[in-house]
Amino acid sequence: MSSDASPRPEARNPRGFADRRGRDLIAERRLVARVSEVYERWGFEPLETGAFEYADALGKFLPDADRPNEGVFALQDDDDQWMALRYDLTAPLARFAAQGWETLPKPFRRYAFGPVWRNEKPGPGRFREFVQCDADTVGSDRPEADAEIIAMACEGLRAAGLDAGQAVVRVSNRKLFDGLFEAGGVTDSVQKLTALRAIDKFDRLGWEATRLLLGEGRTDESGDRTDGARLPPSLISSIDVFLATANSPDLSRSEVLEVISKGGPIGGAGEAALTELAAIDAALNAMKVSQDAVRFDPTIVRGLEYYTGAVFEAELLLDTVDEKGRAVRFGSIGGGGRYDDLVARFTGERLPATGFSFGVSRLASALRAAGRGDEDAVRGPVVVIVFSDADMQHYLDAVSELRNAGIAAELYLGRAGMKAQMKYADRRGAPAAVILGGDEIAANQVTVKDLDAGRALAAGVSDNEAWKSERPGQQVVPRSDLVATVARIVAQARKAS
Repeated sequence: MSSDASPRPEARNPRGFADRRGRDLIAERRLVARVSEVYERWGFEPLETGAFEYADALGKFLPDADRPNEGVFALQDDDDQWMALRYDLTAPLARFAAQGWETLPKPFRRYAFGPVWRNEKPGPGRFREFVQCDADTVGSDRPEADAEIIAMACEGLRAAGLDAGQAVVRVSNRKLFDGLFEAGGVTDSVQKLTALRAIDKFDRLGWEATRLLLGEGRTDESGDRTDGARLPPSLISSIDVFLATANSPDLSRSEVLEVISKGGPIGGAGEAALTELAAIDAALNAMKVSQDAVRFDPTIVRGLEYYTGAVFEAELLLDTVDEKGRAVRFGSIGGGGRYDDLVARFTGERLPATGFSFGVSRLASALRAAGRGDEDAVRGPVVVIVFSDADMQHYLDAVSELRNAGIAAELYLGRAGMKAQMKYADRRGAPAAVILGGDEIAANQVTVKDLDAGRALAAGVSDNEAWKSERPGQQVVPRSDLVATVARIVAQARKAS
């Protein structure tokens, strides 16, 4: 190599940005399709906004405000205006609603899906790019609008493949803590927001770490220091009692409200929160949403600053394990709430809104970790083996017939021999391989190898010669029976998975 040769770049992806292949992408797309179908059935129309928004339109609402660019990825346009990749799908909706409110049906009901980007510290299960699927109602201040969003989220979880008892939507109201702060004499907005973000971590970190974050601050295991809210000790004690007495799975939604109402002073804002939650409970009961599917839990505050009232968080209840079989906890797989002031940033007039967002990437990962992934999504196509260029027409005819019958199929287009092609089909997760050698073509037949059955039967054959003579999972059928034979194998593979 000459001395002036440019160094080769290292093949690497940026931290927090993952490469994803067929299994993950197909699973996510199917989740989006199923949840979107629920949204449309509930009367929400699709909307797509651009990946970039002007930075001032997005606003500064992210929890990681200490990160570069205030938690977003930003660049300066050629007209010197700062643009940033959207950090969620709600802030762009607020801009869209403000920009065209006069022409929109009111209330405006929309759903959207797509990638979002956050300039946050990446970690296990925490990415800087991920997919969300949202539904929002803009222009209704009725608590029934919140209840409808919550009930629809429950149906979306069922559409994603979760049965009763495998997920729960926890609901609270940001005004509950506004009332606690009011009663405790805390008026500084930054101090209150820091405290809310600490409480938002209670479920993950436990009380001791949360207590430190409500006080002077905490240093985590990596040595990173997080400043605390510096609340008065008396208020920290009140929050401890508040969380401990009200967060019980044995209490019904109405009983939780009763416990909170008797737990001490919560100010006017707290009383208003109890009234709103009672109305949400009544609507949920009218829609026959069970107490197990939706619970009231005052530890739910959500990290984003723009929430003004009811807040929701969906939690996976299934046991989950990582690639090494170790137990892991996914926690939240979606959330949302009421944000009545977000559109007012543009118009100066308060416009009530509420919505819910599924973290699609996170939900797909959680389902897979729970052994509930969409196994159909990971099956590869049927592979048609290639032997000779002279017989290419036969191979092309076979793969076309399979595709026209609705069966995913591909023609092997490498230059390897049959053994390597069979390994290829196995790596692709193919349910079957189609073999059209010279003998089959001459006899107007086709050999179809059921790869799942072959693996199962081969496990019981110890002798190599016996394996060669028995050809486990392999059958020779008339050429005209190709599609019907492969269709049966594919159907059996789906049933088995």
